[in-house]
Amino acid sequence: MNKLTLQQLKYVLRVAEKGSISEAAKSLFISQPSLSNAIKELEKEIQITIFTRCNRGIAVSNEGAEFLGYARQVIQQADMLEEKYLNGEPAKQRFCISTQHYTFTANAFVDLVKEFGGSEYEFTIRETKTYEIIEDVKNLRSELGVIYLSKYNETVILKLLRESNISFSELVTAKPHVFISKTHPLAHKNLIQLEELEDYPCLSFEQGEYNSFYFSEEILSTRSVKKSIKVSDRAAIVNFMIGLNGYTISSGIFPKYLHGEQIIAVPLKVEEDIKIGIIMHKDITMTKLGEIYLDALKKIAKEL
Repeated sequence: MNKLTLQQLKYVLRVAEKGSISEAAKSLFISQPSLSNAIKELEKEIQITIFTRCNRGIAVSNEGAEFLGYARQVIQQADMLEEKYLNGEPAKQRFCISTQHYTFTANAFVDLVKEFGGSEYEFTIRETKTYEIIEDVKNLRSELGVIYLSKYNETVILKLLRESNISFSELVTAKPHVFISKTHPLAHKNLIQLEELEDYPCLSFEQGEYNSFYFSEEILSTRSVKKSIKVSDRAAIVNFMIGLNGYTISSGIFPKYLHGEQIIAVPLKVEEDIKIGIIMHKDITMTKLGEIYLDALKKIAKEL
């Protein structure tokens, strides 16, 4: 059996990036038939279909996404070797994490950038949907993911993680809090009851096609509410807390400096736990950047 080459891996990554064999061929300065044949030969060797045809050109198959994740890791390491030992220049460090919409994960990302302090880097933080976080880690697009478990979603999420060869490491166990603006009618309370929230808009992050309560970012997502607003980003949810007296339920881990003093977190009177943790692919070893980021997360969780 032939061995995979770096050139083959670069070819498939470029095709995935461009979404078109013809565009990829142009950027690689080779003919389209040559690139098509190279892709077919590779797929034949590894016995999977990496790309499928679609109306807009080509799409990456599920098997292909996993293969591309490993290919991306190999090429990044090869680039680092070349930069370090052949070019005599410091390697550009790359690091990506995917996370649910937690302010403290952004805070830790700031700490990572400050502590790394390198002259060149390419860091990415993806605040995205729960299912996509798992897919990012499964396909090695992200080294780490941050999600939570509760008694409502634990069985389903852990099963999906096992099937995806992903581990979950608990970072902190938190109690549910209600996030509201400091001008909210309930802002003066030290403890909020669920029934007190009935007349206010419940804010939550939409999860796309995986919008079942198992993938919800908010605990107690199975409860019925009179007013519901789904959003896709953290800025919108903050605006609706302030402008509409909306609320969301999450952990109490909340670095205030990210939103000044406008938003407060009040404990919610329910017997529930939120287990926030790190997910990571079992086939890779955590990098130094991953260790720095995880240490920053642990420090923030401990302080808050």
